[in-house]
This record gives sequence, C-alpha cells and structure tokens, in this order.
Amino acid sequence: MNSITLVIDRFDESARLKQATAGVLAPAIARAASRLAQVLRSGGKLLVCGNGGSAADAQHFSGELLGRFECERAGLPAIALHADTSTLTAVANDYGYDDVFARQVQALARPDDALVVISTSGNSPGILRAAEAAQALGVPVLALTGRDGGRLAGLLGDADIELRVPATATPRIQEVHILILHCLCELIDRELVP
Repeated sequence: MNSITLVIDRFDESARLKQATAGVLAPAIARAASRLAQVLRSGGKLLVCGNGGSAADAQHFSGELLGRFECERAGLPAIALHADTSTLTAVANDYGYDDVFARQVQALARPDDALVVISTSGNSPGILRAAEAAQALGVPVLALTGRDGGRLAGLLGDADIELRVPATATPRIQEVHILILHCLCELIDRELVP
C-alpha cells in the first residue's frame, strides 16, 4: 500500500467508525451531556482524567468547559486531574502511579460532582481506582472506552454511563472520543446557555 492509499484508507476507517458510533451511541451521548449539565447547573464540578492520548483529550475537554466552546458563557468548573504535575508526581512517588487520580478524587470530589474517565482499553489501573473512589463517594462516573470496555465496564453501576466506541484500534477510538467530547461540549452549552 502506498502512502496516499494508506492516508485515504485511514480517513475512510475513521469516517465509517464515526458513522457507526453515532448510530449506536447518540442517545447515550445526549443522556451523558444532560447529566453533566445537571451537575454543572447544580453547582458541581467535573473531574476529568485519562492517560497518554486520553490525558490530552481530558485536558482538551476541561479547557473547552473552563474557557469556551463555541459560544460566549461563563467558565464551567472542570479539572483535568493530570495537569498538576507537582501533585501527580508527589502522589506517584509516595503512593504509586495507580493512585494519582484516586487520591485527587478522594480529596476534591463532592456528591454533586461527576468524574469523567477516558480509557481506550478500560483497563488502566489508575482510571479503575479513580472510578472506585468516585463511586465510594456517591459521585457518578462517565466513562469513555473502546474495545470491550475492559474492567471499567464491569465496575460501572446504575448511576454511571459508559460511552463505548465499537472499535479495537486505539487511534480510531481516540478519534471518536474527541468527537464525543465535542458533542458533549455543544450539548452542555445548549442546556446551560440561554
């Protein structure tokens, strides 16, 4: 396969997956946005985390909420839990990397908040512990996953929502995750901005 054919093939794969995901997840994405908007409307905040590319997506999402997405509005309270490198490295050093998000959830989360976790595999130990910490506090979890949802899917309860991309390739899952996050931003704005 030559370079041009490869690029066209990847664009086609991504477009097909996005269409397939829309058909499967549109109602759940709308429900998740409504839940997050309710958290924000009631004075709660969103705690967001992921590793690697998912950390970049988490930070992008919190940035869109704190700043603005497509319309002028007041900033919305969202915290990317990996963005504070001093906290991240201190907790990793003292307790282990698997606890870097859970410790922050335990310290920062309140029952009116929500935790948004992003993991293409659903098996990241730090993400699993963060979800467990949130659930112990009565904080709902919104999980963006892929593949079979991993162990994270098995942890989620009735108060939680999973948005599972029906794919196995990490790059394709991440491409859909960012689209889902943009949809969440737009829907949150629609609910909160008069």
